[in-house]
Amino acid sequence: HLQLVESGGGLVQPGGSLRLSCAASGFTLYGYAISWFRPALGKEREVFSCISYRDGKTNYAGSAKGRFTISRDNANVYLEMNNVKPEDTGVYFCAAADWSPSRPICTFPDSEGRYGHWGRGTQVTVSS
Repeated sequence: HLQLVESGGGLVQPGGSLRLSCAASGFTLYGYAISWFRPALGKEREVFSCISYRDGKTNYAGSAKGRFTISRDNANVYLEMNNVKPEDTGVYFCAAADWSPSRPICTFPDSEGRYGHWGRGTQVTVSS
């Protein structure tokens, strides 16, 4: 059974950088789309970036482009956060959904019901 564990969160000053990790175990990530969820206005969280493990293709919400970079290696998915802002504060989750060639890696917004595997989240706090 696929398990996901986020790490890398913590306290960072505005304008700083942070790298979050989503470590996978128990099952290969091949065949999965992995998405990062962030705090959202008006709802608990929203997907804002995703990656297809099988080919490394990525997708970003428009508001995430330029400051966030998603990548992967053999057993981890990463999120690099640059020029962080106080509004980035919150719990970040990674989640895995079955990959399908018939649809985008993820959509903005995306149905949480599509994701069968979730990590517990990692807290990011942006403050001086």
